[in-house]
Amino acid sequence: MSIQTEKIKELVELRAKARLGGGEKAIEKQHAKGKYTARERIDMLLDEGSFEEMDMFKLHRCTNFGMEKKQYLGDGVVAGSGTIDGRLVYVFAQDFTVNGGSLSETMAEKICKVMDQAMKMGAPCIGLNDSGGARIQEGINALGGFAEIFQRNIMASGVIPQISGIFGPCAGGAVYSPALTDFTLMMEGTSYMFLTGPKVVKTVTGEDVSQEYLGGASVHATKSGVTHFTAATEEEGIATIRTLLGFIPQNNMEEAPRVECTDPINRMEDFLNEIIPDNPNKAYDMYEVIGAIVDNGEFFEVQKDFARNIIVGFARFNGQSVGIVANQPNCYAGVLDCNASRKGARFVRFCDCFNIPLVTLVDVPGFLPGTGQEYNAVILHGAKLLYAYGEATVPKVTVTLRKSYGGSHIVMSCKQLRGDLNYAWPSAEIAVMGAEGAVAVLYAKEAKAAEDPQAFLKEKEDEYNKLFTNPYQAAKYGYIDDVIEPRNTRFRVIRALAQLKTKSQSNPPKKHGNIPL
Repeated sequence: MSIQTEKIKELVELRAKARLGGGEKAIEKQHAKGKYTARERIDMLLDEGSFEEMDMFKLHRCTNFGMEKKQYLGDGVVAGSGTIDGRLVYVFAQDFTVNGGSLSETMAEKICKVMDQAMKMGAPCIGLNDSGGARIQEGINALGGFAEIFQRNIMASGVIPQISGIFGPCAGGAVYSPALTDFTLMMEGTSYMFLTGPKVVKTVTGEDVSQEYLGGASVHATKSGVTHFTAATEEEGIATIRTLLGFIPQNNMEEAPRVECTDPINRMEDFLNEIIPDNPNKAYDMYEVIGAIVDNGEFFEVQKDFARNIIVGFARFNGQSVGIVANQPNCYAGVLDCNASRKGARFVRFCDCFNIPLVTLVDVPGFLPGTGQEYNAVILHGAKLLYAYGEATVPKVTVTLRKSYGGSHIVMSCKQLRGDLNYAWPSAEIAVMGAEGAVAVLYAKEAKAAEDPQAFLKEKEDEYNKLFTNPYQAAKYGYIDDVIEPRNTRFRVIRALAQLKTKSQSNPPKKHGNIPL
């Protein structure tokens, strides 16, 4: 056997060893928990045979606490590039079979190298997290590694899409990288995220809480809004990430990929002419409206279980990717509150970062009143949504279906926040407030003096309704560009987006704005 052949044999053996991560027993343990390994996840995520690995032979440099005896090729993270539907992406997957996926200085170097490459190439970066946190044996070096990753997350924000999949534990400082990325997906039952675990919580506050109730997928999907998606199986989670990437561009200089549209652009939906109830206090389902107007009824929702009074997600109009923001009358009558405002604002800003037009469907009676909202800074959260729409320079098409009152009218992409084309259905009610509240303020003195105050106020309500519970007052001033027939909504939105294709608008030069956080 020649020296060259021997060296090649050694390389093949080393590669096989590296692919085993922490070894066959550790892999069996991972499988016994119902979890895939880092490499299996990457194989599921990327197009077959497209993965190009980097730093397969990297080793940690720690000699504390006998760590020199625990050396594994690749040191606990698998990193590299590949393609998804033929488009370049960069990926790193933490390997729980190696020292519990704990982050070392050298693991951080591998992750940073991949992120730097993603920035250079202008391609999305996907992190698959499954880690016990910082490697305690490395002390400050591990913390420094985390900080290096976070700095890159910050610099990449708004330049390339960043997606985090949480496929196991993610605790302490480790949670900040997913929090800094654009989208987070969690696994139901097997993943969790928290800054301090149940033991610390018990010691410090005396509160007894399980990992699931403290930071499980259901908690972050419904209560905190930390995660955008959840999945019951890892296959479903990986498929969600692949679907998401189909709606977004490679970077902030490109547009999202267009797909061929087989759905007629002039398709009419007659039931939309009847969907608004005669009773203004009666709800209807905004999902029916969205499904009726987008291509093939396909809507990819984001944060579907959080702040359900507002709906955000991706769809296509004539094959073009679009971000949809819509009030949901079926939940709290579609009012805006703290959570709905920040959910909407975050999504609007993502779309603006990555050149995705915004279609806003409005039916909002106002902001949720009460001390609970005011003490939780609904003013600042509402201002986030206002800021996001006002700052956005992508094409913005707004359709008002029914109510659009007061401050909530303004923050939902109104004309003065540089809405490009603002349409209304004939059922639109655009005013400072509803008739009952307005009349109570305007005619308080007269009502007291009237023989029958209730009859007097009812008469004035009818007058107010004739004046304001229609879109023509707003159209008279040009705040609404056209009043459209509901069944034609799909066609009008598609025409609006086609008209706005060459839109060019920029904000004043500045380092950055100071969004109300």
